[in-house]
Amino acid sequence: MIICYYWPPAGGPGVQRWLKFVKYLRDYDVEPVVYIPENADYPIRDESLLAEIPRGITILKNRIWEPYALAGLFSKKETKKISSGIIKAKEKQSWLQKLMLFVRGNLFIPDARKFWIKPSVNYLSDYLLNNTVDCLITTGPPHSLHLIGLELKKKFKLPWIADFRDPWTSIGYHKKLKLTAKAQQKHKKLESEVLNEATHILVTSPKTKTDFSRLTQTPISSITNGFDEERVEQSPLDEKFSLAHIGSLLEDRNPLILWEVLAELKHELPDFEHNLKIELIGRVGDSVIETIEKFGLKKNLEVPGYLSHQEALVKQRSAQLLLLLEIDSEETQVIIPGKLFEYLAAQRPIIALGPKDSDVTDIIAKAKGGHYYTYADKQGLKEELRKKYEAYSMSGIANTTGDLKQFTRRHLTEQLAQVIHAM
Repeated sequence: MIICYYWPPAGGPGVQRWLKFVKYLRDYDVEPVVYIPENADYPIRDESLLAEIPRGITILKNRIWEPYALAGLFSKKETKKISSGIIKAKEKQSWLQKLMLFVRGNLFIPDARKFWIKPSVNYLSDYLLNNTVDCLITTGPPHSLHLIGLELKKKFKLPWIADFRDPWTSIGYHKKLKLTAKAQQKHKKLESEVLNEATHILVTSPKTKTDFSRLTQTPISSITNGFDEERVEQSPLDEKFSLAHIGSLLEDRNPLILWEVLAELKHELPDFEHNLKIELIGRVGDSVIETIEKFGLKKNLEVPGYLSHQEALVKQRSAQLLLLLEIDSEETQVIIPGKLFEYLAAQRPIIALGPKDSDVTDIIAKAKGGHYYTYADKQGLKEELRKKYEAYSMSGIANTTGDLKQFTRRHLTEQLAQVIHAM
C-alpha cells in the first residue's frame, strides 16, 4: 500500500516518483494499492498525467481538509505561493506572509496536511481489517503522511517503508518557517520517531542517506529519481542559442553569476545578443525576472509559464542547452532535482550551477551529460558558455552520448521491488 499526497491530476515533480514506480511495479511481482486524498488542493495541475495511471490499479480515496482553503480567504495569491514553496526573502515579506509562515511552521506540525492523519488511519484501518497488505509505503513531503504510516505500523505490525523525496528538518526552507524553539524540537522529535520506527527508509540522494545514518540504525536505501524510456515528439533544435530551465525558479535560486556572464558575453561575442534566448518554463519568482532585466537581458527572456509534462519533454529536446540551478548552500548538497534525469534523457548538454560537493556532480559526470559549476567558478562557467556558443555558430551543439540505463524508471523500480520483497 502506497500512501501519497501528490497524484494525478497533480502536476510538478512531486507526483512523478511514485506514479512511475506504480507504472512498473507489477513487472516485478508487486501489486500496488494507492491511497490518495480525494479533494486535494494542488498548486499545480497536469491532467495529462492521468493517462499514465496503469489500468486496474486499486486507488483508495479519502477526503482531506486543508487549512490553505481558509488562508485563501485572506489572500489566494500568497496562499498559493506558500503551498508551492515560494517564500520571499525576509526583507521582502509582507506582514501577511510573515504571519502565514509563522502559523504554517508552528501550528501545523509537521505540515498543513496534518489534519488528514487521523481520518486516514481510521479509513485505512477499516481497509486493512478486510484486505491483505504485505507492506506499507509512505512518501513525503508532506511528511505528515509518514505519521499515518507510523500509526498503522504500530496498529497492524506491518513492514513500513518511509520514502523521503526531500529531507525533513534539514531542508533549506525549514529555516524560513519562523519556528519557535518548541516547534523546532517537535519537528525533530517526529522526524526521529519516523526514522527509527520505520522498517526501511528510502532516500533520493547519497548525502541524505549519510545524514540520516547519523540519526538512525534503520536500513536505508538510496534510489534516485529517473526518467521514462518513452517516445517523445521530435522537434528541431531552436534556431536561437537557447538556454532553457524547466520547473520552478524561485527567489533563492536566482543565479546572479549566470545573468552576469550572459550580459558580458552579449558585449564580447558577435551576434550573441541577437541569438541568445533565455527560456524559463514554470513558476518564476518576480525577483528573478527583475534581475534579468537589470542585466539588460529583457529582450532575450521568454517566460511561457507552466507546460504539461509532455510539452516539457519536447521542450527539453529542442533547447540548445538545459539549465539546472540550485541554491548555493550546504543544505542543498543533498538535493537531486527530478528534472535532472529527464534532462539527461533529452541528451542536450546541461549547464548546472549549485553548491560545492553536490550529489548532482557525480550523476552528471557518470552520464557525461554536461558540466557542473559552483557559484565561485564564474570564469569556468563563462568559458564553457563561450565554447558552446562557438560550437552553435559553427557546426551546432551535439547531443550527449552517455550510458543512461542506470537512471531509467524501470531499472529503479527493480531496485525498489527488491527492497519490498525483502520486507
